[in-house]
Amino acid sequence: MDGPAEFQFVNSNSSISDMDDYDISRLLGKPRLNIERQRSFDERSLSELSIGFARGGVDNFETYSPGNRSGLDTPASSMRNSFEPHPIVADAWESLRKSLVYFRGQPVGTIAAVDHQSEEVLNYDQVFVRDFVPSALAFLMNGEPDIVKNFLLKTLHLQGWEKKIDRFKLGEGAMPASFKVLHDPIRKTDTIIADFGESAIGRVAPVDSGFWWIILLRAYTKTTGDLTLAETPECQKGMRLILTLCLSEGFDTFPTLLCADGCCMVDRRMGIYGYPIEIQALFFMALRCALAMLKQDAEGKECIERVAKRLHALSFHMRNYFWLDFQQLNDIYRYKTEEYSHTAVNKFNVIPDSIPDWVFDFMPTRGGYFIGNVSPARMDFRWFALGNCVAILSSLATPEQSMAIMDLIEAKWDELVGEMPLKVCYPAIESHEWRIITGCDPKNTRWSYHNGGSWPGASLLFSCAVVGSNGCLHQNGAATNSATSN
Repeated sequence: MDGPAEFQFVNSNSSISDMDDYDISRLLGKPRLNIERQRSFDERSLSELSIGFARGGVDNFETYSPGNRSGLDTPASSMRNSFEPHPIVADAWESLRKSLVYFRGQPVGTIAAVDHQSEEVLNYDQVFVRDFVPSALAFLMNGEPDIVKNFLLKTLHLQGWEKKIDRFKLGEGAMPASFKVLHDPIRKTDTIIADFGESAIGRVAPVDSGFWWIILLRAYTKTTGDLTLAETPECQKGMRLILTLCLSEGFDTFPTLLCADGCCMVDRRMGIYGYPIEIQALFFMALRCALAMLKQDAEGKECIERVAKRLHALSFHMRNYFWLDFQQLNDIYRYKTEEYSHTAVNKFNVIPDSIPDWVFDFMPTRGGYFIGNVSPARMDFRWFALGNCVAILSSLATPEQSMAIMDLIEAKWDELVGEMPLKVCYPAIESHEWRIITGCDPKNTRWSYHNGGSWPGASLLFSCAVVGSNGCLHQNGAATNSATSN
């Protein structure tokens, strides 16, 4: 993946060595995917100013030099003003800067949320790895990479801590879900407290934090042109530790990554246990980023070989078994069960009667998506926004699949977007199913929070996915449906 956040789109018949040929700065100049709906004046203003901001940021990526904060000969403040055609953008930057967290005088991230009306903030006053990524991309586009570099180094330092939960030691490569800075005004000292899952609601360690860290490191490298950070022994070791944790051999027969409920952005037990699409897409994205940054030395060479093999197997598995379109839905509906041997068509022994009724109304004749989960005797047919958008951005989805995902969103706009930001998943679980799966979690009632709630943060990935899927149309050469490619 190339570009500010590793957004790169390659032909499905490209080899891994070809994966650095496309970047978002080239794609932004091309016609955008035509997704239209009736919008109010305020909505049009917001979308237009956002596109203008993104274009301005991307246009300056190539002119950025590591020694110049703004990337231009003008002051950084002047550069920021050039991106602020609307007062809302200025307000957004002001709010973002107010959320900055400092450690020993240096900004190291942004807190998850600022709520002046609530006295009980729980852990929202902490810097979350996954939540900081959109802020980090904004700072990179605005020519302020120092904040991102400080964050990357600080979380890398936290990775080296001994991580114990109830006398049980976590793997070396585990990254924290979040960290908090405590200021002592009397002693004038700063202390960091990291959370690896021992304080989290549900006590679940984050699987996605390590992936986001690798992706952000690659974004920093591509944006600044500064290769020295990623090539330091510390960063190389940090990447290898994360990859070793994820690529370890076990009893699993699938190349996907086994994960627990609550291990990622869709948490608080939402029935995603197994192989959730969000984690698999981030896993694929992080592997590709790592492949571009790992050094060909004695320690890195073996890791590179393992990454390349896993990418090959993972892309084949995901494109074949997680993909659902109208034709595949018909095939599953006609599956035979209890098939034995390697010739079985219904490899996961999915019972056709387990297909929920809503899927038949939801699936358009033109379009498709990666379903939420695939495991023995079970397919989670829910739509998850983050996983599908990241699949496009990382080229986990083929060009044809990328366009099909966008066709689905266009056909089901009212259900997936409506008048609000993108829904994190669809449909929401409710009634008896909600009681069983969530444990009657009042925070995850239907159409709220993780249970079909509207997430503004997902809009960034969706916007980039629109650009990416549109870029697939302009690639040279005919696309192929071969799932064994890439």
